[in-house]
Amino acid sequence: MPYCETCNGKIWFADHRDPVAHTPTLILLHGAGATHLDWPAELRRLPESNIIAPDLPGHGKSAGNGRQSVGAYASDMIAFMDALNIDKAIIAGHSMGGAIAQMMALNYAHRVQGLILVCTGAYLNVNPAILEGLQNAPEETAKMIIKWAWAKDAPEQIKRLSLKRLLETPAEVTLGDYKACSQFDLRKDLSRIQAPTLVIGGEADKMTPIALSEALATNLPNAKLERFPNGGHMLILEQPKAVTAVVQNWLTMTF
Repeated sequence: MPYCETCNGKIWFADHRDPVAHTPTLILLHGAGATHLDWPAELRRLPESNIIAPDLPGHGKSAGNGRQSVGAYASDMIAFMDALNIDKAIIAGHSMGGAIAQMMALNYAHRVQGLILVCTGAYLNVNPAILEGLQNAPEETAKMIIKWAWAKDAPEQIKRLSLKRLLETPAEVTLGDYKACSQFDLRKDLSRIQAPTLVIGGEADKMTPIALSEALATNLPNAKLERFPNGGHMLILEQPKAVTAVVQNWLTMTF
């Protein structure tokens, strides 16, 4: 998988574009402290599609520092698109990635063909225990995040793997991500985002409750909501086939 040299630094990305597929480019943006692997293989490798899944700066295989604001990550992703000569794309974002996607659609509307917003909201109210804990007890706080992020019936093995990946991200990067989320609020700006949008929410999500997904679907001018019973914050990995089917159907019907 390749690296991409942008004006904001080097970004690693999983490139699953099909050279003979005449479909829009879909860029998958992961959440706080995560990597592209927080998107399921079923979606990343969707047949006959043009899908790219980057590691945000400071995450996974992308070097450099994490950012301190959602807007800075949005700028990174526009630079990423520029470097790959991608004029427009559908932007999918999970959690913080969904915040980045919204910011891109607001500030760079001509570059965003559509949005897929998964377990996210127009604002992200971060529990103070996460911000304090990532500064003073990062490993214990990471365990707390994983406990809140996954549905109760999620297999323990996948939770352990998720914790391992989270701990591989430098604590200061994860802390910066959560600080960026805590400052994010586009509730007054949603009416300005005209891109067709699929909103996906889990009814058992403790990190970004389903009410946030409902509010997105209500206040975005061109949005559709898909609810997943028993889905936690890591819905895309808990129910990968079901989520992929919903996304694939929406892409086919919309584009």
